[in-house]
Amino acid sequence: MNGHYERIPYLVVFPDTATHRDTYGGPGHLVALESYLLKPPTPSDTALIFMHPIGGGAYLPMVTALARAGHHVIYCGSRYRGVDSALIMEKVVEDLGACVRDATRRLGYTRIVLAGWSGGGALSLYYQQQALRPTVTAPPGGGPPDLTTLDLHPADAVLLLAAHISRHGTLTEWLDASVLDETDPTARDPHLDLYGHHVTPPYSDDFLATYRTAQITRNRRITTWVHDQLTRLGPDEERGFVVHGTMADPRWLDPTIDPNDRRPGTCYLGDPRIVNNSPVGLARFTTLRSWLSQWSYDHAHGDGIRAAADVGVPTLLIGNSADDACTPSHTHRLHQAIAHPDKTLHTVHGATHYYAGPDQRPHLAEAVGVVSDWLNERGLA
Repeated sequence: MNGHYERIPYLVVFPDTATHRDTYGGPGHLVALESYLLKPPTPSDTALIFMHPIGGGAYLPMVTALARAGHHVIYCGSRYRGVDSALIMEKVVEDLGACVRDATRRLGYTRIVLAGWSGGGALSLYYQQQALRPTVTAPPGGGPPDLTTLDLHPADAVLLLAAHISRHGTLTEWLDASVLDETDPTARDPHLDLYGHHVTPPYSDDFLATYRTAQITRNRRITTWVHDQLTRLGPDEERGFVVHGTMADPRWLDPTIDPNDRRPGTCYLGDPRIVNNSPVGLARFTTLRSWLSQWSYDHAHGDGIRAAADVGVPTLLIGNSADDACTPSHTHRLHQAIAHPDKTLHTVHGATHYYAGPDQRPHLAEAVGVVSDWLNERGLA
């Protein structure tokens, strides 16, 4: 993993068909995606393409380590880089399609491997599903893009690396079920408040069943309100709103739930009690149409579990046993949902979500070795 590579920044630019602006700045008629090609000296006709709905992961340990191992890696940022308040998943699929098209037509790669890191996992599966069997003609809130008209180029393989089942599924499992009034985060059901004084871990099976049901109910309550608001607005009008209490998954406080080697009482953003209402919490700021496309339990299309049935190509899943962002049930649910017979699941014991820090280097080396061997076995290195 000590090989050299050249980091080449570039833009992927294409016309924006949106009827209204949902990103800040820049010429309104174009989408410009900030991209990096990590190019080792040994030629290859295979590109590993990473995209996350909002993440800027071009310098992630895994991304750079794969390039050092001799793989040609592209990290392409979506149009919503760093800000998901107005994110439409179908537009992110369009962005990924533009990156894949550029990699094949301009850069000359003939084989594409989608590398779905964390939240990029469900995105990669959604993209691959719509490239093979396009069905989505519009986002749940209406408007472009129509994915059936985009001529998406399917990948030759998929990597799911510390991947979630979906953004809406993850949010629902993290929603604070105790919130009673969406306009007042202090109005809570004390018997469901993980950060109050009435319930403490370990949680009973009955409590967990009640809590999980209440999380889904809350998601649906917000969705009902969103639909009501949209009926009052014009076709291109939007409205932003705040979702309080979105970081309250019982797994962070009770390590017996979906057990792995994570450290209890923390989450990947820090103390979950603090993050639950802090600005960095998942889905804290959103818009009506973004909620339907990105966070709605019933209406969002970008579902990794459903899309996995249509993946159509060899798929490698890597889970990390000390991951406090993507716990084992997500990895295993994705693995079970993949219908293609060539699917491999590998767990890196002791690895955290990001492989960050000197103590994680052996785990990172193991993960990269698994990816390299898997690609070599399939002639995709």
